[in-house]
Amino acid sequence: MSRKRSHGYGKKNVVPPEGRVRASQIVTTFGPGSMVDLLDHAILVGGLDYWEHRRGKTVLQNVRLRDRLAEMFAEADIELAKFDTFVEPPAGDENQPDKGHGVQALEFPQWFVCQECRALVHARHLGDPKGEGKRYRHHCAERRQKKGADCVPVRFVAACKEGHLSEWPWPAWVHQGRGDCVMPDLRLEEGETGDFSEVRVVCSACGARRRLADAVPESARPRCQGERPWLGPRARETCGEKMRLLVRTASNGYFAQVVSALSIPERGLELYEFVHDNLKTFQLFDSAEEIEMVRRKEPFKTALESYDNAAVFKTLEAVKSGKRQARDPLRTAEFKQLTQQPEERPGELPNEESTFFARRAVCDEPLPAGVGSVVLAKKLLELRVQVGFTRLEAATPDLQGEYDIGARTQVLALNRDWLPATQIQGEGILVVLDEQAVQAWEKRPAVLARHKALVAGYDKWLETASYKPPFPGARFYLLHSLSHLLISAISLECGYAASAIRERIYCSLKTDTQPMAAILLMTGSSGAEGTLGGLVEQGRRIRGHLRHAFDLGTLCSSDPVCAAHSPKADPAERYLEGAACHGCLYIAECSCERFNRYLDRALVVPTIGHTPELAFFSERP
Repeated sequence: MSRKRSHGYGKKNVVPPEGRVRASQIVTTFGPGSMVDLLDHAILVGGLDYWEHRRGKTVLQNVRLRDRLAEMFAEADIELAKFDTFVEPPAGDENQPDKGHGVQALEFPQWFVCQECRALVHARHLGDPKGEGKRYRHHCAERRQKKGADCVPVRFVAACKEGHLSEWPWPAWVHQGRGDCVMPDLRLEEGETGDFSEVRVVCSACGARRRLADAVPESARPRCQGERPWLGPRARETCGEKMRLLVRTASNGYFAQVVSALSIPERGLELYEFVHDNLKTFQLFDSAEEIEMVRRKEPFKTALESYDNAAVFKTLEAVKSGKRQARDPLRTAEFKQLTQQPEERPGELPNEESTFFARRAVCDEPLPAGVGSVVLAKKLLELRVQVGFTRLEAATPDLQGEYDIGARTQVLALNRDWLPATQIQGEGILVVLDEQAVQAWEKRPAVLARHKALVAGYDKWLETASYKPPFPGARFYLLHSLSHLLISAISLECGYAASAIRERIYCSLKTDTQPMAAILLMTGSSGAEGTLGGLVEQGRRIRGHLRHAFDLGTLCSSDPVCAAHSPKADPAERYLEGAACHGCLYIAECSCERFNRYLDRALVVPTIGHTPELAFFSERP
């Protein structure tokens, strides 16, 4: 993130924007309640109540996702808007910046450290920011005769498991609750190395001093006051947790909960979705006869040709009433649609206006044993919606990619009934495993024993976990590990970096009525043009990529230590991984759905110290 310091903004008195964030980042990494470092300041992104769309809202549509999220939020006693549910973040204008438009943020933290004397001072005691960078200045003894020394935001804040955030109570903490120091004069001394063990706070007025390491034990932590500054000064709530000292740039300071869905035509619901997406036109009609007015124009002509006016008007009334249609779960519906596509034909191209186009691939070589089919999705439109966030520990979605809204999830707004969203246009490859082969593999004695060992590690992890999702099963470990190996293998030839390819796993439990065992590797961009087809072309050569993935997974640079890793008895507390590490399976977290957890390459390919019967691909494809 950067900020222009030039003054070429059209007007002399126009202040350039403090920083830049892409719309897709606002819905993920830098959503409401997240902390962002600018060049000269640190800020906290405001909640949706402080987002202003003065130039109009860009509404995104996905009826299937809207209906499912409405059910999820209803369970938490939160009502979403019937229409205009998903809204893109407001785009700023650098040429005409307006503080009343866009995503508002507040300065956080407001405690600063002087770069000369190491004084720890609140912003209210520093005056107005000055200079080109608009930094706070501290007029300490070392720089009293000059303009003052630069101040930087203190790098420590307070957070709790419930997602609350506040300033660390520096004066009260260093004095350990005593009120005998009338005028505290605090300094933050970080030692020669800056290591956490050497950081201490000193009060020059009374001589009190305390190490930050003293805040590690739970008994020494202050009690959380339930502050939610991104929602406003009066948004406190009751909290019984103890606060933790948090480095504001730490990766565990913000975990966005994003639920996504592909825009796919569900059979039997095409008319309902079309009417919902074009409601601004249809709601003008008060009778079935009036619908005839739009039948001659596209896209209405094509979409309505199979339906009479009475059926369309009946559907319109259902949409207006907010009546939700019975649907399959999010990923189950996608899996059905993708796997039911016809075989590709030479010269067949997707329609320019369509958002979905997929065909079963005709591969260059026969598919290896264990692989049922490969689907080439030349056009995919994914809608990503942020539903909340957590701090300190990430919540794990279920196998449908959904979250429990009520489990320590912090809200994005108090008085808004819409959610921030962004669209990604791209392409993908769906690799579907042979269901009969997967079921036979799950019954092998070696797999059952490994499943038991993975469950033991999972139970050990549950002892300290704040979120307790159900165990996904050995099938998920297989699919997830295979996905990571394929991403590493395909990225070498498809023209996209491994960090630009994302996984989407379709996995079912034994109790599900629709069996699923497939992985979708996709890439995309937020632009209207999407991608160039480099990933899809690799789908026809899937056998070669599976061979490369087999070679990557068979031997790790950390073997035999990696292959012999025990999920339950790991002193590093990696309870959710089998044979997996940075040398073999870990990929960029932006590509992984589970933060590089639930991985075990021993279930995919033969590894040192394990019987080949354990691997789904016991022989090289």
